[in-house]
Amino acid sequence: RAEMLEAVRRIAAAVAVPVTADMEAGFGELAADVVETVRGVLQAGAVGVNLEDAPTGAPGTLFEIAAQVEKIRAVRELAAAEGIPLVINARTDVYLDQIGAPESRFDHAVQRANAYRDAGADCLYVPGVRHAETIQRLVQAIHGPLNVLAGPGVPPVTELARLGVRRLSVGSGPMRATLGLTERIARELLDQGTYTGFTEGALPYAEANRRFRR
Repeated sequence: RAEMLEAVRRIAAAVAVPVTADMEAGFGELAADVVETVRGVLQAGAVGVNLEDAPTGAPGTLFEIAAQVEKIRAVRELAAAEGIPLVINARTDVYLDQIGAPESRFDHAVQRANAYRDAGADCLYVPGVRHAETIQRLVQAIHGPLNVLAGPGVPPVTELARLGVRRLSVGSGPMRATLGLTERIARELLDQGTYTGFTEGALPYAEANRRFRR
């Protein structure tokens, strides 16, 4: 948690736009743990958090709905006490972790999303959905703004907007794409001894430095 909060602090200090921090499951199983984490986020200068309902290190399971509701409600109370209009993006991993039988996932995800909304979440994040029909049904059934995760098979942004999606996340996709490019650069150097992997399409040195200025 301390390492993550330090990264949030550095990012918030370096940019001139509002920062939201993905704090996974809140670095603790109890509401008090999550409140302590979000207190650190606010002190670091961020004004939004992602909070998921999948426990770290326990794949294929989710926190009980009542427990997750308690956490979200406690975080909302903290933000109100601090006078900060914190954006809570409540994530449920029903689809992403393929919880339960496929035919049960829609109702399960909607139940969780609406419970989180009632507890004070501003946005409801349902990663792992790809089909336009399912996405549209979620938009209609969830009582708040829907956030989906970009990826293979997910409709393009214009289609998501038409379906009623209000927020799109790219997750680790750009980072993993960058790792893939780095690996291709290394393989080209080793196998061919050439450099096109990092000479074609690269930002000029001065421009790269300019983009690191606040």
